[in-house]
Amino acid sequence: MLEITRIRENKTEIIELLKLRNMDAAAQIEKIIAVDADWRSNKQKQDSLLAESNALAKEIGQLFKLGKREEAEEAKKRGGEIRDEEKKLDEVVGKLADELQSLLYEIPNVPHSSVPLGNSDEDNVKISEAGEIPTVGADWIPHWELAKKYDLIDFDMGVKVTGAGFPFYMGKGARLQRALINFFLDEARDAGYKEVIPPFLVNEASGYGTGQLPDKEGQMYHDAQGDLYLIPTAEVPLTNMYRNVMLAEADLPLKTTAYTPCFRREAGSYGSDVRGLNRLHQFDKVEIVRVEHPNQSYAVLDQMVAYVQGLLTKLGLPYRTLRLCGGDLGFTSALTFDLEVYSAAQDKWLEVSSISNFETYQANRLKLRFKGADKKKSLAHTLNGSALALPRIMAALLENNQTSTGINIPEVLVPYTGFDKI
Repeated sequence: MLEITRIRENKTEIIELLKLRNMDAAAQIEKIIAVDADWRSNKQKQDSLLAESNALAKEIGQLFKLGKREEAEEAKKRGGEIRDEEKKLDEVVGKLADELQSLLYEIPNVPHSSVPLGNSDEDNVKISEAGEIPTVGADWIPHWELAKKYDLIDFDMGVKVTGAGFPFYMGKGARLQRALINFFLDEARDAGYKEVIPPFLVNEASGYGTGQLPDKEGQMYHDAQGDLYLIPTAEVPLTNMYRNVMLAEADLPLKTTAYTPCFRREAGSYGSDVRGLNRLHQFDKVEIVRVEHPNQSYAVLDQMVAYVQGLLTKLGLPYRTLRLCGGDLGFTSALTFDLEVYSAAQDKWLEVSSISNFETYQANRLKLRFKGADKKKSLAHTLNGSALALPRIMAALLENNQTSTGINIPEVLVPYTGFDKI
């Protein structure tokens, strides 16, 4: 959520930068400023009445002590009038505060100035490409056929038991999945991230804290009875660990990682993009989350991108790095880099990681602040990244490493799988 002081002081700049998202926010920003001005005006009246009420209470006591009963009763009458005015103002101020909050929730994060113009993922800018794209054999088949051939993943069983997008991992497929999870967690630990096992359900406040609500409410699975949401990513519980927390500057940076299943409705998904593991309603992911000093966050974002690139290099997967354009940028992000791996049998690039800097947008919702040596309180910056999302990694590993005699396992995973070939 954008800070209201930032909107008041940088209105023109914010409106211009939001145009990178193909958004004309002028009317919304003006409305926010107007509601804020109305709220501040009424809050000032409320504060003045409170001060008058407190002074009057002291005066009444003094008048009674001095035996000036008639004047005291007159002052009490004024006190009653003030209470009536305060009650009306409380209602006005409360409604204005709620309206302001709702309006602020509707405004996405301001893109970083380096975010390119564009309407969709076709306009994302390729930053780099690495790794050798394999030569596809004439008999190569996509991962969903490989999964059936070697009894690795049962998509039909998932449909039977739950529905489309909820596969069963079987035998060596399950072991490879678990190997990837453990490999990613060990790598994160070695990079200084603290491992956490968080809840897979969160409350509404947590959804608002990281920005999934109200923006992606329809994409989240909701338990109405408990008013809890299945997490779409470990980002939500990990970042909400620091909701309403005042840190010391010396506490920064905070680095956490977690493996969790992730649950997403993915409403509106269709076509070839949803075949096999390409798009699921439940999938596994290892996430990295950082809370940083604002002065360090963009250098840290580059470090996080390099870290995830290193994972893909160790797995032997060809990948490319993209800077997302404004039209493809997530609601809460100021700048995002996507990493995609090449899927040989499908002849396409598959997104496996998004690494984002949210600057103060999440921290403002979370009330996540730190106190410097000068005792000044500031909002922290939050960042996160997929390190990594497993389904498309699994798809690329199966497809890119297939041979006439089976599927080769990357060397770094062999200590985790216990086998070097399927």
